[in-house]
Amino acid sequence: MDRLTNTIRPYAWGSTTAIPHLLGVEPTGEPQAEMWMGAHPGAPSRTDRGALNEVIDAAPERELGPAAVAKFGPRLPFLLKLLAAGAPLSLQVHPNLAQAKEGYEEEESRGVPIDAPNRNYKDANHKPELICALTPFEGLCGFRAPDAAAELLEGLGVDSLKPYADLLRARPEEAALREVLTAVLTADPEQMAATVSDVVAAAERLGGDYTAYASIAHHYPGDPGVIAAMLLNYVTLQPGEALFLGAGVPHAYLNGLGVEIMANSDNVLRCGLTPKHVDVPELLRIVRFEATDPGVLRPEASPSGEEVYETPIDEFRLSRFVLPEGASAPHDLTAATPQILLCTAGSVRAGDLTLEPGRSAFVPAGEKAEVSGVGTVFRATVVA
Repeated sequence: MDRLTNTIRPYAWGSTTAIPHLLGVEPTGEPQAEMWMGAHPGAPSRTDRGALNEVIDAAPERELGPAAVAKFGPRLPFLLKLLAAGAPLSLQVHPNLAQAKEGYEEEESRGVPIDAPNRNYKDANHKPELICALTPFEGLCGFRAPDAAAELLEGLGVDSLKPYADLLRARPEEAALREVLTAVLTADPEQMAATVSDVVAAAERLGGDYTAYASIAHHYPGDPGVIAAMLLNYVTLQPGEALFLGAGVPHAYLNGLGVEIMANSDNVLRCGLTPKHVDVPELLRIVRFEATDPGVLRPEASPSGEEVYETPIDEFRLSRFVLPEGASAPHDLTAATPQILLCTAGSVRAGDLTLEPGRSAFVPAGEKAEVSGVGTVFRATVVA
């Protein structure tokens, strides 16, 4: 078992305090958005044996296990993160596996540099993801029913929103959502900026359900993503609750601290709330234009005490153990697949390591792994 030293990403939207508070260290004053745990080449965790990606590359079957290598190849197929949003992230969607392969090969054939700002596909993999709240956590996930979105827009009393509301009420669901999102993202920038300004004034006057959109607009003044955000379900997660984001589902995280796990990919198509590249035609090809329930997940408890967040994909499996005082025996986590253990509360003994909040360990496939103590530990692995 290897203690991990992890990189913290200072993205501008990150909270200045959430990750330092969890780690028990003084804030630096700079945003600390994500702490990466895994073998992603962009910021691999480090161990006493070297960078985790290099450790795995040197002996993939030993580190990952034969079953995981046979199913996913000689790499760790997931990336685990602490995510601390102090401001809204970009409104975005992720492609499915076939779309990712097609998009990657097409951009490669055109010679688009992998680090080009207009590059959509950094790899040929999909990027399903799961976010589990550690604090109250706000987000946007999936389209509202068109009538509900129209009602929200109409409630603001902003004249320039009326054509969007009328379209939402007049067309079948898929066509309504597609046409309105297209109209919002292709609107004249000056006219859209004026609309967003009017929306902010109305939202601040009305308060209530509109407060979140006023806050979004203050971070991204004039951005069409502010209007696009109103087409989506607004969700607040309580600690321990989670959201699963599948392919084609538009979403954005707004505020809060959570544990995030995803397939090991960088493929993102952005809809707004960002200064980065927005490829509207490709985005419209990827988005699933259907109203969905956000589907808040709560963990399923097993007799062993493991609480599992069930998802329909195999690249990752996230669970947690809440270890109370007076527990009589350690939990045996030994498995034939690779694992990352992350403590988020209390003090947990994992093998020979003591993990305090924000500290993590990599467990190679087949390695004896027991956890005990008082606190909460998240377990990330694969289904192989």
